[in-house]
Amino acid sequence: MRADGQCHCGKIAYEAEVDPATAAICHCTDCQNFSGSPYRASVAAKAGDFRVLRGAPKIYVKTAQSGTKRAQAFCGDCGSPIYSAAPENPTLFNLRLGGLKQRAQLTPGKQIWCRSALDWAGDITGIRGLPEG
Repeated sequence: MRADGQCHCGKIAYEAEVDPATAAICHCTDCQNFSGSPYRASVAAKAGDFRVLRGAPKIYVKTAQSGTKRAQAFCGDCGSPIYSAAPENPTLFNLRLGGLKQRAQLTPGKQIWCRSALDWAGDITGIRGLPEG
């Protein structure tokens, strides 16, 4: 599936060919911290199928408890997360669903790091919803 997106301020734009079956939610505490949300949703794109069209993301390299390093790409102006990948010679980019125009069509098919999931985040159907603000 063809997907395209941009950061909130529009300085970074990108496109990719993604496999919707790879859309996933991560509940790890790093993803909670990076996103400022209870979890982070992403979809995978092979390196050859992803390209930045405009701008250049800022990169922060996070070292996990396991010692694995992950590059976290974001807009240096508005802070929007763009992707995560291996810091050197990435073969795969995990694109953040929130920045993709096709995010509604990319329903996550799995959740990972569920032991870190917030108890209330699994079912929000009982929380009152408003159509806007």
